[in-house]
Amino acid sequence: MGFHPLYRQVKHRLVERMVSRAWPPGHLLPSEVELAGELGVSQGTVRKALDELASERLLTRRQGRGTFVAEHDDARILFQFFKLTADNGKRVFPESRVISAALGVASASERQAFGIPEKARVVRIRRARLLSGRALIVERIAVPHAVFPGIEKDDLPNNIYSLYAARFGVTIARAQEKLKAVALSPPDAKLLGVSAGTPALLIDRLAIALDGRPVERRLSLCLTDNFHYLSDLT
Repeated sequence: MGFHPLYRQVKHRLVERMVSRAWPPGHLLPSEVELAGELGVSQGTVRKALDELASERLLTRRQGRGTFVAEHDDARILFQFFKLTADNGKRVFPESRVISAALGVASASERQAFGIPEKARVVRIRRARLLSGRALIVERIAVPHAVFPGIEKDDLPNNIYSLYAARFGVTIARAQEKLKAVALSPPDAKLLGVSAGTPALLIDRLAIALDGRPVERRLSLCLTDNFHYLSDLT
């Protein structure tokens, strides 16, 4: 493993178990002592690897119960991936209304994002997200069909990352986001119940799976008259 610190090598081996589904979401890990003995390293090295995985929200520690592989439950998605917060500080997981889901040939930008060949297919999902009963977000999601075959035929849940994990064995580990102020097009403005040209926040997200593959591109157009984007830089 080259010149990586020993705890990083241990971390890599633990992640491999999650990727292979030997340790699926919700799995209880062996104790630090057991892992240290199995891997031939000190307990301190194992603890450092586990600490880093926990800080990345890939593991969850439960007092008196042990350490578990993180699940894509609403609480994790809300605090790790959904950054819109009401101006009063309240954080609520939005509801969803699917507008369309269809299979198509990947565009140039989608091929570049996913590293897929020409004529490869993607599934495109369009949905509205509602907070307190009001549509505030329009999402356009694209995923490689080879990674998520048949997802366009599914009854898509509100928490789509949980579907990725449960049905397709794909855990979203992290995401890259770019933010930009834009004016809403007439179709998007109509869906959100505002005038065309209304300012909105565009969040361009590329979601990365546990094994390092980019597996989802999501464009979210957000009204922010009573909400703001909260980024925790600690």
